[in-house]
Amino acid sequence: MLIDSPTHRPGPSDTTAAPRRRHDDAPDTAALFTRLTTLEDGPERDAVRDELVTAWLPMAHRIAGRFRDRGEAVEDLRQVAALGLVKAIDRFDPSRGAFESYAVPTITGEVKRHFRDRMWALRVPRRVQELRNKVRVARRELTQHPGSPEPSVAAVAAHTGLTEEEVGAGMEALESFSTLSLDAELSSDDDGYSLADTLGAADASYDTVVDRESAKEGLRRLPERERAILYMRFFEDMTQSRIADRLGISQMHVSRLISRSCARVRADAMGQRTGRRGTGGHSATA
Repeated sequence: MLIDSPTHRPGPSDTTAAPRRRHDDAPDTAALFTRLTTLEDGPERDAVRDELVTAWLPMAHRIAGRFRDRGEAVEDLRQVAALGLVKAIDRFDPSRGAFESYAVPTITGEVKRHFRDRMWALRVPRRVQELRNKVRVARRELTQHPGSPEPSVAAVAAHTGLTEEEVGAGMEALESFSTLSLDAELSSDDDGYSLADTLGAADASYDTVVDRESAKEGLRRLPERERAILYMRFFEDMTQSRIADRLGISQMHVSRLISRSCARVRADAMGQRTGRRGTGGHSATA
């Protein structure tokens, strides 16, 4: 169980203070780690593991604090760092050195992965994220001296060894970490407009064009009278009764011809699509 626990710090009354470590939150837990490796899964091992987590949790919180003010709540960062701490404890081999040397990069990597994988408002491919990081570091290094101008794409490319196209992709990704609302005002005038007002919409006429082109071949294959009936019904907007009167046939017959013609045109259009998908095959006749 992960809990917050205060770390004891030597006070003025401590007369026999231990030698100072690199960090005050690096406790001596070598004996606990040695014991952990000898225990099988069970309540005793879980208790030792929880004791180690509690002892090292202040260090995990310190590492999480390095990433504050980057758009993520500190408490969430602490939870991510605590998860990295648990992973470090589970994977640590006491025979390979000090736990702190292993845990710090493990916890730091867990927090960085959290930012990389979960903090993007717009999801971008992993390679583009890596380009973004290289470009960001290069721009910082090229402008570290006061008064340095903003580096050009060519300068960043020369500094990183990337192509200018890759630098361009990385610079675009710099703006992908956060998004702009569609309701954001783009003009401060009285007739101001939002970002959504500048976006286009799908034209419904495209579907009509596609359907019309698909039906052309089937319509050409219909008998002349059936083509005439469809023209009068759907282009001249004539009723079936008027069509029947003009052709001297019954309204019921007109209705059957319209239904049969439409079914034939539809089948022709669907058959053409199926034929296109199967043009790569071969057929044989017995």
